[in-house]
Amino acid sequence: MPVSAEIEARRVRAKEWFESLQQRICAELERLEDEAPPELFPGDPGRFDFRPWTRESGVGGGVGGHFKGRLFEKAGVHTSSAVAQFSPEMAAQMPAADKDPSYVSASISLIVHPVSPRVPTVHMNTRFLSTAVSWFGGGADLTPMLDEQRSQDADDARLFHAAMKAACDAFDPEYHPKFKAWCDEYFFLPHRNEHRGVGGIFYDRHDTGDFEKDFAFTRAVGEAFLDVYPKIVRHRMVEPWGEAERAEQLVRRGRYVEFNLLYDRGTMFGLKAGGNVETILSSMPPMVAWP
Repeated sequence: MPVSAEIEARRVRAKEWFESLQQRICAELERLEDEAPPELFPGDPGRFDFRPWTRESGVGGGVGGHFKGRLFEKAGVHTSSAVAQFSPEMAAQMPAADKDPSYVSASISLIVHPVSPRVPTVHMNTRFLSTAVSWFGGGADLTPMLDEQRSQDADDARLFHAAMKAACDAFDPEYHPKFKAWCDEYFFLPHRNEHRGVGGIFYDRHDTGDFEKDFAFTRAVGEAFLDVYPKIVRHRMVEPWGEAERAEQLVRRGRYVEFNLLYDRGTMFGLKAGGNVETILSSMPPMVAWP
């Protein structure tokens, strides 16, 4: 079935927003890279390498923003969009796609793996997807690398949760407790019986019936991330660390790999929907250890 003009207009608006947010986030990460203390982070500041890609099936593609630097060991800030059709397997899992597998989408996703074990890893993604019905999804979550920082009462966790709560409360006071609990449930490793990090918010198939409100909320999540994570980085990047903390960081990164490959629905969706493998798997940390 052809995509309606209204749905295509919504996809284009979402795509343009995600692309503008990508550029602003990348600029801020580069700014942090420049600010990092040279005595702790020697070498030249890194810069993003932007790699456009085109879908092999359907219409669309995206821009992968890849980064390696002295403060951020690895980062990826990527956008994508599509006008395509789900495979029969994927269509069976998507609302209103069983009869017509056509869909449109637009998204931004990012992962940041800092060099310092004292600076938390962070993940954020937001997306718009439409079959015969439309919705938004996404969220942001924080993963401190050191056990001493992994309490919900730790400074970074409290700051991150406060930012996400403010974004939610501006739209509905019921959003934050619901989406925070959803995040805790989603980013959980059952085989380890532990959470991946200290959480944040997670929402999916979010459709109140008011596109403008839902789009504004999704934008607010992106703005909240752009405001709070640099604050955390600036606070933590001046702290020295030792080999024991680096070893703890590498083990914690192993948990990150386990979750992304075993349980992450976004990873599975991207691979099965014909996304760009390079950007999908850029969430993998550059160095990792299992004890």
